[in-house]
Parts: sequence; structure tokens; C-alpha cells
Amino acid sequence: MDRDFIIRIISENFKNLRRESHYTQDKMAEIVGVSKKTIIQIEKGRGLADWTTCIAICAIFRESDILHKIFGGDPLEVIEITVQDVNIRPQEKTMGGHIMWKNITEYKGFKLQRNVISKHFRILDEENYRLISTFNEDVAHEMWQDIQKTI
Repeated sequence: MDRDFIIRIISENFKNLRRESHYTQDKMAEIVGVSKKTIIQIEKGRGLADWTTCIAICAIFRESDILHKIFGGDPLEVIEITVQDVNIRPQEKTMGGHIMWKNITEYKGFKLQRNVISKHFRILDEENYRLISTFNEDVAHEMWQDIQKTI
């Protein structure tokens, strides 16, 4: 997943995201910080949202069912690892990946998982806190080996 894909997929779903939140085009323009004309252009498929607008949409509508289905979970996590390649820091507690995640391997309660939609990887600790997220499979496996050595 890259910036261009994220821009395209958010632009294609812009109208549905607005409607999911019951916003008018005027209100959506105010919230996102663009003109109503820009909203209309995006919704009619005559233009794409810019990267900053996509980040704003993911932040403002972080709990959106539509965004969660598109990205297979937290849209900001996908944005963050798209920008940084690897996100290594303890995050919020997850539900353990019962729906959108496939366990690749487990060790002493830790899990290496891959998202079935976005295809990014994450490692969860024994309490299901996310330790790392990345699109890079080599990095995910490298970190997994480090974790196995230390626990």
C-alpha cells in the first residue's frame, strides 16, 4: 500500500464517508479544511483528494466502519507505516486480530500477524498490545526473531 493507492481509495469512498457521518458537503468542507467545490470535485470523480486531506480524513474518521473495512483496521496505523515504513513503539491494546488478521506464528503469547486486507505485518505482545507495524516482511521477521531471542 502506498500514498497513491491511499489517495485513490479515500477519494473513491469520500461521498460514502461523508454520508456515514451524516455531514453535508458544506460541513465536510469545514471539518476537513477544503472548499465545498473541492468536495464536489472529489465526490464526482473529477479530482482526487490530496495527501493532507487523506490524512485528515483518516484522523477525523478514525473509527469509521468504511475506513476500517478499506484498511483492515486502524486507518492511521496504515498511514503511519506508509510514511515511516516501520512503526516501532507500543501502541494501544488491540483485540488480538480475530477478524482482519492472520497469525503467521506465535511464541509464548506473542504473535506475528498479517492483515488480510492491507497486507501489513504487526507483532503483538502477550496482552495484545501492538509492538511494531510494517509493510516490510523482512523487517517483520527480523523483529520477530529478536523478540524470540529476548523472551
